[in-house]
Amino acid sequence: MARVKLKFPNENPLHIINIPVRISDINYGGHLGNDAVLSVIHEARMQLLAQWGFDELNVGGAGLIMADVMIAYKGEGFYGDTLDVKIFAEEFTDRTFDLLYHISTTRNGAKTDIAHAKTGMATFDYQTRKIVPIPEILEKHLKGLAF
Repeated sequence: MARVKLKFPNENPLHIINIPVRISDINYGGHLGNDAVLSVIHEARMQLLAQWGFDELNVGGAGLIMADVMIAYKGEGFYGDTLDVKIFAEEFTDRTFDLLYHISTTRNGAKTDIAHAKTGMATFDYQTRKIVPIPEILEKHLKGLAF
């Protein structure tokens, strides 16, 4: 079976977000559930946008909608872990971009990868229900050009 793989940029992440694993994130296997990982990347994206004064309904005049998602599970997360989520942006078009999420934790002094994920994002007008061009201010933030 071919496995999905992500390659992360060598440059600095846009942001590093710390998210504690909640008891409700744990599944019957006693570890972080696959549905919880999707929630973690959503929370990380929301915190990134909030840092820039945005939310998913307004990123400088447009909204965001997720076009696709990919998650590669690398290790187990447990209740009490704090997840470190590094976010990167790449693969820009005039209306879409990818966000990459490198999720890890430090346990017993050692860094452990939990998951690698990608969300394909499109800028979206929720009034007209159509994909629209990326607002310039959002593109500047995603490319690390806004201060």
